[in-house]
Amino acid sequence: MPTRRQQIGRRAEQLAAEFLAAQGLTILARNYRRRLGELDIVAHGGGVLVIAEVRTRSSEAFGGAAASVARSKQRRIIRAAAQLLQRRRDLAQLPVRFDVLVVSGPEQPAPHIEWIRHAFET
Repeated sequence: MPTRRQQIGRRAEQLAAEFLAAQGLTILARNYRRRLGELDIVAHGGGVLVIAEVRTRSSEAFGGAAASVARSKQRRIIRAAAQLLQRRRDLAQLPVRFDVLVVSGPEQPAPHIEWIRHAFET
């Protein structure tokens, strides 16, 4: 049985995937797990491969959800993306962008999503 925190995280990821799809991106994978890290959402749109990290926070204390993607987390995401591109040569031809989607109030009737494009570089 998932914890409440896990349920909220899953809901945030679902909302983020629906949001990206509504913006015209095609969702290629969700929760792509590898030994070196995990990719929340892998999407394609406008000739770009988008690797999206989904964050949610109940409070803006300590910098909020966007600030929670520390350099160590960025490195894990980049390593997992490299593994994906090694396995999927068709995707390796595309430019890659790392985004963060901040979902505020995923358990509320009207959650808010902030899309931070180019959140970090390799």
